[in-house]
Order: sequence, then C-alpha cells, then structure tokens
Amino acid sequence: MPEGPSEGSAYRQVASDLRQAIAAGRYPAGQRLPTEAELVASTGLGRQTVRRAFQELVTEGVIYRVRGRGTFAVPGDGKYLRSFGSIDDLMALSLDTELQVVEPLHVLASVEVAGQLRVTDDTIMTTSFLRLHDGIPFCYTRVHVPLEIGRRLRELPELTGLAEPGSRARFTMISLVDRVSDRRIDSAVQNATAVSATADIAHRLGCPPGLPVLRIDRLYRDRELAPLELAINHFHPDRYSYRLQLRGRVDPAGPDRSAL
Repeated sequence: MPEGPSEGSAYRQVASDLRQAIAAGRYPAGQRLPTEAELVASTGLGRQTVRRAFQELVTEGVIYRVRGRGTFAVPGDGKYLRSFGSIDDLMALSLDTELQVVEPLHVLASVEVAGQLRVTDDTIMTTSFLRLHDGIPFCYTRVHVPLEIGRRLRELPELTGLAEPGSRARFTMISLVDRVSDRRIDSAVQNATAVSATADIAHRLGCPPGLPVLRIDRLYRDRELAPLELAINHFHPDRYSYRLQLRGRVDPAGPDRSAL
C-alpha cells in the first residue's frame, strides 16, 4: 500500500530526531538507542513507521544493529551525512538544516542558464544561499528558475520574509518551486564533479581558496522533462559527506520470459 503524506513525513521526522540526538552526543559509543517498541510508545507512531526510520539511518551509515543487543550509533567524523534516493529525500533536508540567504531572489540575464532552463529569452530569476547544519555552513547553493516561477516564488510569505542577506529559514527551494509550479517536479538530472573553490565560494564556505570541493548540479524537471529549476551546489569537503542510495536492480528482461 502506498504511504500517505503523514506517514512519509513521520518516519523522516523520527529519523531526523535520532540523527540530531546522535550528532549531539546523546548516544556515545556502546550506548544503546531506544528500541522500536520504546519509540512506538513515546511517539505514538506505528511500528512500521519507526522501523522505516531505523532502516534509513542504517542505510546512511549513522547506526548499526546487533541481534540480541540493540541499535547503536556509528562513531562519526563530524560531517553532515545524508543518503539521497528520491526527490522527497532532497525536500526533507529542511528537517535538520537551515537555509541562510546570501542573495535574495532577483532577475538575472544569462544566456547559458536560460539555455539550460529552455526559456525563450536570456532572462531568468536567481537566488543564492548557504545550507547550515547546527549553524555551520556545509553547502553554498545558487538556484535558477524561469521568470514565471520566480515571480510566483517572490509572492510566497516564506520568501517575502527573506528579503535581506543573512535571513534564515527551514525549507527547501525545490519544495517551494513544486508548490507554485503548474507542473510538479518529477525527476532530476544530476552531475557531480570536483572543482577548485573560487575566492567567492571559499569565502562563503569558510575554506581556503583553491581547495577541491564537491560541485553537484541538479536540473529538476516535470513529467515531460521540461526544466523547472537548476541548482548549483558547492560542498565543504570537511563538513559534508555525500552518499547516494541506489534502489534494487531493474530486470531488463521484464517478466519471466519462460512464462511467455
């Protein structure tokens, strides 16, 4: 049975709460985390919801389970770690991170970006921000959207309250784009590479200029593959660890051919 919106957000919230508790040192090496039954009793959620939260943290490498003993935190290296396998996973970043505005949403002329967004002229709207975990920036992001979507975004109360650099909020831009667009975000094309930090990026992230950083470009598209948002992200290598969760294998043969 497909999960409902409340169930999906509930397991992510449980996972986020446990992730933050582990990062805060509440479960040092050797100390058992609450059991599924204990979390069911304390949260009032169903066992499957709690179990899914545990499964997500196991996949991320945040916790490990020992049969007969319990669940324990994996000793961390201080980096922010999340596992991504869907658009919903990216939208859930707002559960345990903050956005801090660098440049509020504004109009920009760029032939290159306009071409990637497939707009008819060279004018788009853009904004840039830092993504923070526990108040420390680990990612610098520049988001570009078509003019029509940008104008709708600018009318949202979430963005009208972020008109000044340094303003903070807990949301993701893709969740807002998904809300205002006539076409829902259906997929994303991602390109990851290592680049040298420019002086500006180094200043934003608090790292030395020229340091190799991870750059991830994501082009979000609707069901017809039309672009809705281009996000260009640069990650601090000492504060972020990227993990991609791959789903199960797809059988190219489809159904069992012996039965045909």
